[in-house]
Amino acid sequence: MRLFAAVLPPEHIADELAVEVDRLRQLPGAGRLRWTGRPGWHFTLAFYGEVPDDVVPALADRLARAARRAAPFTLALAGGGQFGQGRTLWVGARGDVAELRLLAGRAEAAARKEGLPMGEHRPYKAHLTLARSRHALDVRPYVAALAEFAGGGWDVTDLALVRSRLPASGVPGEQPRYEVVGRWALGGGG
Repeated sequence: MRLFAAVLPPEHIADELAVEVDRLRQLPGAGRLRWTGRPGWHFTLAFYGEVPDDVVPALADRLARAARRAAPFTLALAGGGQFGQGRTLWVGARGDVAELRLLAGRAEAAARKEGLPMGEHRPYKAHLTLARSRHALDVRPYVAALAEFAGGGWDVTDLALVRSRLPASGVPGEQPRYEVVGRWALGGGG
């Protein structure tokens, strides 16, 4: 299974973001970007790639332990930026970002302890991907528009293990499909 650990924004936060994305899509050149569909909005904590089926239960156990060790915290969507000269446009976070970063480190450590190859460790950058491009684009107008964006806050109360199914049809614009395969309360709460 192609898996990643994530924090998923609740519906009312996704509703706020949808309004902002609709505004961004009115900017000139928006059609040159591949916009991420609402089901794909998440903060990736650790990307695991293809995980053998027999490793998934042990990884899930480690993620459950990581979640129990983390207390709930507050986040809000705010601002934005780009990676790779406009290849990725994202919205950022404010609030207890240090707690999100710590949770990401624990999610990565869970995979390493199970022997999953995680590549070189990079400092965690809290971001939720909004759009991508195959080519470098000038997305400064989008980043400038996102600078003013400040969504409402929410309590992050769980960690999710998500399966990603890449498009197989070859239809242009088809999005990956996401399925939550595990979810654990932070701090061990219900």
